[in-house]
Amino acid sequence: MEKKRKSKRKIVGFSILGVMVIAIAALAIGYQQLQPKNHFKNVPVVSSANTNQTVKPPKNGVFNVLLIGSDQRKGDKAGHSDSMMLVHVDLQKNQYHAVSIPRDTRVHLDGYGYTKLTSVQYIMQATKGKKAGVEAAVKAVGELTGVPINYYVETNYWGFQSMVDAIGGIDMHVPFNVTLTHPWYKENKNKVIQAGTHRFDGKMVTEVVHERYSLKNGEYGRQQLQEEAMKGIAKKALDPSNLTKLPSLIQSIPDFVVATNMSTSDMLSLGLSVKDFNPNKQLTYYQLHGVGQTMYDDILKANNAEIVLDSQQIKGIMSKYF
Repeated sequence: MEKKRKSKRKIVGFSILGVMVIAIAALAIGYQQLQPKNHFKNVPVVSSANTNQTVKPPKNGVFNVLLIGSDQRKGDKAGHSDSMMLVHVDLQKNQYHAVSIPRDTRVHLDGYGYTKLTSVQYIMQATKGKKAGVEAAVKAVGELTGVPINYYVETNYWGFQSMVDAIGGIDMHVPFNVTLTHPWYKENKNKVIQAGTHRFDGKMVTEVVHERYSLKNGEYGRQQLQEEAMKGIAKKALDPSNLTKLPSLIQSIPDFVVATNMSTSDMLSLGLSVKDFNPNKQLTYYQLHGVGQTMYDDILKANNAEIVLDSQQIKGIMSKYF
């Protein structure tokens, strides 16, 4: 179990939700080329060399998307990968499998050595630029999981908040009491959110899903909150009442997405595929567990609390669902 350490304000991102919100615009477009069965015949693969290669997937419309939530603030040149979720999309079966990857997972970064997953993007952004940072994070997850990653989408605090507000807030089920120990806004300090279903705007849902220090299961409890937010946003985004907001949502793509290798047509086509999406029936969620250990971090040049994941669990989940 991850040990509590000195807090740093963090950001959680549900990038695929932002993609879904924007992509729902495709419901109003009848272009044949955007039909998922035609559009996703070939998908890119983010290779170990950090380049894109166009290859034919095992099945049309089957691919993996890495969602990255960054803690980068406005004006910052670099940020940490604070939240990472890998989603397997099967458009043939209309099924989605998602797995959260703990931010403190011990991984290897070429040229540096072993460090936390959350540090990979930061150190590469700081030394080689924004694109190198996100691609290094994608590569680290690909090597950790052993599966190809076809698309990546990154958002940050501001993007996540803006996306939730753009759809008018959400109804979110909170499975346990949450105390906001390290909120982004000082007026929410130590505010307690009782277990139950709440109506949240972008500001509050973001506060809730980045909390982990007050939770019994720490990072894993936060992942549960992220799952519930994901369901709430998907339900609201796909509500017919939001069709009137489509023009403004399309124009707001830069506000939601910080970095991605998905094109606008990719997002629109994905929107066509999820128009009847029911998260309770079509989305299956997993967590990767491990052991918290104090180990030498080659970037910090000091011991650091890291999570060593169960390699057998990773192999079992990836081989079966991804």
